[in-house]
Amino acid sequence: MKAYQNHLSSSNDLVTTYEATRAGFVSLALEKNRKATPYVGEARALQTAASFAKKPEDLLKIEDIESGLLTAAGISDKALKHLSPDDKNEAINGLIKNFLVPAGEKFVEELVFRFLLIRGDTLGGSMRNIGGVLAQRKLTRAMISTLRIAGKGYKWQHANSRKWLDTTEDDADIELSLRGLSWENANGNRTLIYNLIVPLLKNNVDLCLFNLLPNELEKSKYKIPESYIALGELKGGIDPAGADEHWKTARTALERIREAFSKRGISPYTFFIGAAIEKKMSDEIWEQLESGILSNAANLTNETQLMSISRWLCNL
Repeated sequence: MKAYQNHLSSSNDLVTTYEATRAGFVSLALEKNRKATPYVGEARALQTAASFAKKPEDLLKIEDIESGLLTAAGISDKALKHLSPDDKNEAINGLIKNFLVPAGEKFVEELVFRFLLIRGDTLGGSMRNIGGVLAQRKLTRAMISTLRIAGKGYKWQHANSRKWLDTTEDDADIELSLRGLSWENANGNRTLIYNLIVPLLKNNVDLCLFNLLPNELEKSKYKIPESYIALGELKGGIDPAGADEHWKTARTALERIREAFSKRGISPYTFFIGAAIEKKMSDEIWEQLESGILSNAANLTNETQLMSISRWLCNL
């Protein structure tokens, strides 16, 4: 029996249900609210401090709100690093003269509105790939659960520090800051890394599974094509309107992977995990599975399929 047959019996099994699509949109909305919470808190702090000003010009006399004023003036955190003190003063004075003074007694309200408008842009930018982030977290938790149930310990890499940390009894929420997992199975040492630029391809791959220890990976052994066991594409976007485009992108990436490795006489496993899978897509994915082009596939919104493909990855 082929690996995908453990959780798929036909192309219809891959299609995302209406209920799953609806639940996915709700999850995105909740995540947006969670990520917006710090900005709302900052706006309240700015409002409280700015309330001490009798007129807009008095804002210049209030300590520790320069950052908030610059944000309201339309200066992003990234741009802020390139501005001189004179540039900052010019931006704040422009905000006061052109927008706060005309607002009259409502200048504090206008200030907060403009602050939130710019922060909203920042939030929008960070949310563009939120589907991918949530998908990574969901797959990570499925894999950790699989390893736990099998009684296997693991190490995990922190996304920011890039340090490898040992398993702890309390592993709640580590998927929020995890970039990689490492464990041992009957076939040897295994390390999974998210979002890695594969030297052989010179392109980013969503998921790469290696027959390496973490320290071997750090010694650039990931540059050796033979160290790759499996490579996969993970698409977490839930909107049906973008489903076909996600699959086309993933399909092209997987074709590129197979072509590059075949030139070296190597055939690592390739797989696809997607949240939004429509009927036409599912037929094409199923055809690739049946012909052996694709090694495995699963719908991210189906818990049984997700756990099955996680188990497959953990045991490769």
